Order: sequence, then structure tokens, then C-alpha cells
Amino acid sequence: MMTEHAFLKDINEELVLGGPWPGIQLYYPPVKYNPAQGIYETMEQAAERMRKYARACKAHTLLFDLEDGCRQKDMSRELLRQELPSFGELKDRSFQIALRINPFRTPEYDKDLALIKDMAPFIDVIILAKAGEVYGAAEIRDLSGWLVNVNPKISIQPIVEHPRSLKIAPEMMAYTTVKHVVFGIHDFSKAMAIHLTPENWINELRTYLMMLLFEARIAGKGVIGGVEVLLNATAMPENYIEPHDIRRWLDLHGDREAQIVYQHAVEETQMGLTGKQVIHPAHIHLCKVAFTPSPMKIQRDVNVLKAAIEADALLGGAIRFDGEMLDPPMFGKALQTLLRANALQSLSAEHKTFALEVLKKLPVHVIRENWPYGLV
Repeated sequence: MMTEHAFLKDINEELVLGGPWPGIQLYYPPVKYNPAQGIYETMEQAAERMRKYARACKAHTLLFDLEDGCRQKDMSRELLRQELPSFGELKDRSFQIALRINPFRTPEYDKDLALIKDMAPFIDVIILAKAGEVYGAAEIRDLSGWLVNVNPKISIQPIVEHPRSLKIAPEMMAYTTVKHVVFGIHDFSKAMAIHLTPENWINELRTYLMMLLFEARIAGKGVIGGVEVLLNATAMPENYIEPHDIRRWLDLHGDREAQIVYQHAVEETQMGLTGKQVIHPAHIHLCKVAFTPSPMKIQRDVNVLKAAIEADALLGGAIRFDGEMLDPPMFGKALQTLLRANALQSLSAEHKTFALEVLKKLPVHVIRENWPYGLV
């Protein structure tokens, strides 16, 4: 039995770090409506689009929506049965695959489960719409039990889309299959009769987002932020990753929509969210650079931790660093930077090795305080 003040001799990465975060989740419609022609794609057109764009996904998670954003549900399932095997399993790709399925115990839900059972090796996450609104946390219990015999590696991300779901969020997060929950801002605001604006939705829903973050932090779970509806944001080139370069690009080339999307992602990052959903490819890099620590930030925090270790102040004491007084809470934040970058698949092997060595110097209870997503 591991005591609270025990130290870890060996690091089981999955156990301690908790696995990859959902990060930036791109909604991808399996069968899409073509407004120019006024009709839906054929199976051949949808398959060609998927092969051309979906396989080259730059987001952390490719999210196939079978619920509200999907009109041709049966055709979409047929398309996914045909194309998902070509994506391979998680070890063969750089992104996770998620399916947003229909509400619990509906006819479409049963069809979604049949698809998941057939395609289980190629699915990493199930995103459950309207989670808990009708049957409570039993929805997560039953879906978790069903997954045991299908693919126990698949995790569940309940979408909190109603005050009723927010009230039972701690019960839903009690299941080990749930590592992150989604804040469904548009359905939630509809249920509350709150009129959201694309520019200010964070402030308009801040109270409820903070309630969800509070419960998630206690449970050691992550929260995935709201989806933006602005479609005209200019895509930022992928070689812009440092804060000063991003600010310069936004000032010189970024339109109003790009600035709003980026600022929202920055604010969600500062609140500690573990992911964000987007509906347009132009949003991906804007949000990734907001969520992912930059190379300069990572190197600075590595230097902070090295200075703390050299001064034997990691667990107690203070140091002077770049004109600031730093003590253990600041060292914990520096470590969080490295672990966050690792969870978003952007930490170098060298820095990851260093982070694991730092973890070995900390008691288990301190690791839990700094990183609740693994050891609980």
C-alpha cells in the first residue's frame, strides 16, 4: 500500500501522467450538406473528402459527429464502417478518433453502439450527447459496463448540456472510463434561456463553467471547452508558435474572427481546460498554440526546476530567478507546464525524461496536488 508521503521509485507513465489529453477536437461531418448544389454528398464524394482531408488531420482529436450535426445518420455510419479501418489504430496515427453518439437508449443510440462494436479497434473515445439528462449517471455506468467486452481502452466523454447534467457531474465523473467531460455551451445556454454571443460566451456562461471545473478538479478529471461558431477566421501559418510571433501575426494579418477565437482559447487555457472543440480547420492552429506551451515557455520552466533542484528547494525553500522570488507552488506550476505539453504531445523526449526525474523527487501527495489527471 502506497502511503501519502511515499516516493515513486519507478514511473508507470500511464498511471502517473494519465494518458494524452483530448486537446483540440475537430468536428468532422461524415456526410456533408453541399449548399452550392442544395443536396447532400453521395457516399463516393464523402469517402473522397474523408481520404483527402480527414487522414491529414492536424487536430489532437478527429471527432465524427453522429448526433445533432448529422442528418444522414445511416449513410454516415455506413461510411465510417467503410473508412475507419484505413485510419488504423491509435499507435498508427498522430490523433485520437472520437464518435459523438446519440442520447442514451434512443433508437439511434442503439445503432451507434452497433457501429462501435464493429469498429472498436479504431475508436478511442465515445462522446455521449445529452449525458445524464434522462437516466442520470446510470447512463455512464451502463455504457462503461458495455465497453468492457467491446474495447476497455475506449474512454467516455459525457457532454454536460443541461443544468440537470451539471448537478450530477460528480457522479458521472466517478467512473474510471470518464477522464474528461465536455461543456456543451449551446445546448446548456438554451436550457438556461441564456442568449449567447460568439464574442462573449465565456463571460455569459462563466458561473456554470467554473462550477464544472471545480467538480472536475476534485475528481481529477479534465474539462473540454466550448465550440466556436465563427467561421471566417483566417488560418494562421503553422510555423507561428511563440507568443510574440502569434501577436505579430494577429496584429498584421489576423481578422476579427481569428482574434476572438484565439483569445477565447487563451482564456480557456488559463482556466486549466484540457481541450477545446472546433468546427473549422482554420481554428485548429489558433487554438493549438493557445493550449500548448511554447518552446520558450517549456525551456524557461525547465530552467526553473533545475534551479530549484540545485538549491534543494523543490519541496521547501525559495530561490531568486530572473528577478522573481519562486517557491514550491511556482515549481509545481513549472512542472505542470511540462506535463501539459506532454499530454498535448508536444514535449521532446529529453524534456519528458527530465520531467519524470522531477516526479521521482516528489512525494505521491505532491504529485497529486500538481497533476490530478493520473494518480488519484
